[in-house]
Amino acid sequence: MNGFELFLWGILPYIVFTIFIGGHIYRYQKDQFGWTTKSSEFLEKKQLKIGSLFFHWGIIFVLAGHVAGILVPVEVYNALGISEHTYHIIAISLGYPAGIVATIGLIMLCYRRLTVKRIKATTSPSDWVALFAILLAVGTGFIATSFNIDSNGFDYRTTIAPWFRSIFTFQVQPELMVNVPIWFKLHMLATFVLYVVWPFTRLVHAFSFPIRYLGRSYVIYKRRIKEHA
Repeated sequence: MNGFELFLWGILPYIVFTIFIGGHIYRYQKDQFGWTTKSSEFLEKKQLKIGSLFFHWGIIFVLAGHVAGILVPVEVYNALGISEHTYHIIAISLGYPAGIVATIGLIMLCYRRLTVKRIKATTSPSDWVALFAILLAVGTGFIATSFNIDSNGFDYRTTIAPWFRSIFTFQVQPELMVNVPIWFKLHMLATFVLYVVWPFTRLVHAFSFPIRYLGRSYVIYKRRIKEHA
């Protein structure tokens, strides 16, 4: 393993996650009013409704697949009697359609921002950066999956998965990434780009689920009565 590989898979992840965590803390302390989705629904609803629905539901299932494949050790599947072949078939059958749905939704959202004049005019540079980062991550992930669709393909659960988990135990194993196919390496680097820009864009709204809304009192609106002279 050369020094460049050591940097990419042994040092860079910590730089990225430091920016990711520190950036969110800084953003919350300095820009709480900007911590929002900056919804453009009032400017255009039809395309947003379909594109957002496709993208968010697709991403939810894609992330679920990542949790199952990256965070759950392969030994758990072996103990349950799930072979590599069976796991691969299940992952492709569920994950690939989810990736297609998410990609279609993302393309629709990008098309909407480019073609609806009022939305394009209100789109900030950080919005374009966020869209590019998401496109890069989703696109490289889709390509990597496409090259690995064969049932005898690369098993990332024995390389990428333990490498990723080792980052959080501070016993990183960069050597596990050396022989990983280039498509998966590009996908990992693309996700690093996404993590770096995340705290400084509208993507922060992903961590702002309004839990307090479930227990707060109803908002009561009263008609204003005009006073007559």
